[in-house]
Amino acid sequence: MPYRNGTYIAFDGQGTADPTESDLKYLGILRSWNKSKNYILNYHDSHLKTYKVLDSSSRKTLEARLMERMRNSKNVLIILSKDTNYDRGMLNFEIEKAVDYYEIPLIVAYVGYEYILAPAKLSELWPKALSERISNGTAKCIHIPFKEKAIMSAISQFSVHSTGDDILTSPYTIYTEQTYVNWGYKSK
Repeated sequence: MPYRNGTYIAFDGQGTADPTESDLKYLGILRSWNKSKNYILNYHDSHLKTYKVLDSSSRKTLEARLMERMRNSKNVLIILSKDTNYDRGMLNFEIEKAVDYYEIPLIVAYVGYEYILAPAKLSELWPKALSERISNGTAKCIHIPFKEKAIMSAISQFSVHSTGDDILTSPYTIYTEQTYVNWGYKSK
């Protein structure tokens, strides 16, 4: 069994390789936070642990590589934005495999929000596979804003190795309002 210490990052590529036209730009932001000494974010990127996949790779090759990365992952960070498509691309495949096959906890990060206190109100942003798995209760999620402190906390706290209160048991887990106040994302 592989050692699962990576964070798998999933997002909608919106059918383009141009990061300025897709949610790929948020992966770039995460990686810059991870490399910078000015940020607290620190994670092992599962995508950097295997061979790169070329845009010309077959879907079968891409799926095999993504599953290899997921096998080595302790959690999945899903980046959702207003541009995330409901039923296109690889994001639904990634969510299906993470939940149904690998039983990996999901960290659902929403771009453009300061805090998340009612994730069901953001269901219009959920891709099909996430919506179905939240509805049937099989997805174990924490919903957070795409903010550095929230991401770092969730990556550190929720994984396949979690015990006790750190095990995600619900599709609707959130941090408390006070936590967001403490992080400086919400006023009292």
